[in-house]
Amino acid sequence: MRVPVVHQQGRRRRARYARLLWNTAEVVVTLGVVLLLLVVHQLWWTNRQAKEAAERKVQALERQWEDEKEGEGEREGEREGETEGSGEPLARGSGSSSGSSSGSGFGTGTGGGLSGGGGRPRYDQAYAVLGIPRLGLRVPVAEGVGASGVLDKGYVGHYPDTAQPGRVGNFALAGHRNTHGEPFRYLDRLRRGDRVEVETRAAVYTYVVDRTLPRTSPGDGGTIRAIPRSTVRPAYGYTEPAHYLTLTTCTPQYTSTYRLVVWGKLRSVRPR
Repeated sequence: MRVPVVHQQGRRRRARYARLLWNTAEVVVTLGVVLLLLVVHQLWWTNRQAKEAAERKVQALERQWEDEKEGEGEREGEREGETEGSGEPLARGSGSSSGSSSGSGFGTGTGGGLSGGGGRPRYDQAYAVLGIPRLGLRVPVAEGVGASGVLDKGYVGHYPDTAQPGRVGNFALAGHRNTHGEPFRYLDRLRRGDRVEVETRAAVYTYVVDRTLPRTSPGDGGTIRAIPRSTVRPAYGYTEPAHYLTLTTCTPQYTSTYRLVVWGKLRSVRPR
């Protein structure tokens, strides 16, 4: 009669394999959860935070402009009262001339329409509001196109050394297409004739979409020159000086491989 032999070593080996398999499964599941949380953070949480912050900034700019205008009105009223009381004629010429100049925005300088009144805005300062009715978009415009200081806040960034709103040249802007507020997510939906409004403390500048460059390389600097014209696809662009608006973003969605460019021209200026 044979006595059955229990192979303890084989059992221990199988137990080690089972523990290894279980631990590997735990690591894989944990990594999957972490990656899922990162995706949720990027695609949902950053959007929510940036959109809310951008909306608050738009409201803050509007309040600031209204407060400044009310303060100017009160000071103007005080000056007029003092002048009338002294029996001297009212001095209106200089104030009227200044207001007309900043409201028209057709000069060659770079400071027209800034929230602080003249001069170039400091880096990352939000000083204007971009509105695109077709997209239901209303977002702050800040100086510079850095990620952390401007674009990741849900703002649209102004390319330094391009023209300011309403000025001769090219008022060029960049914005995220995905994540961090994604203000330009649906930029490809714009069509010729669509309105784009840029509101500053001084005026509202209305541009009209004129042309679209569906895809070009990220290094195509010609698209934001004073007379915009693609250096990669020269058939797209302009040859004459004018009051241009350029909107740029990444394409296709969820990549940064190429750039989508939308151009517009200034149609009207309305003082605020």
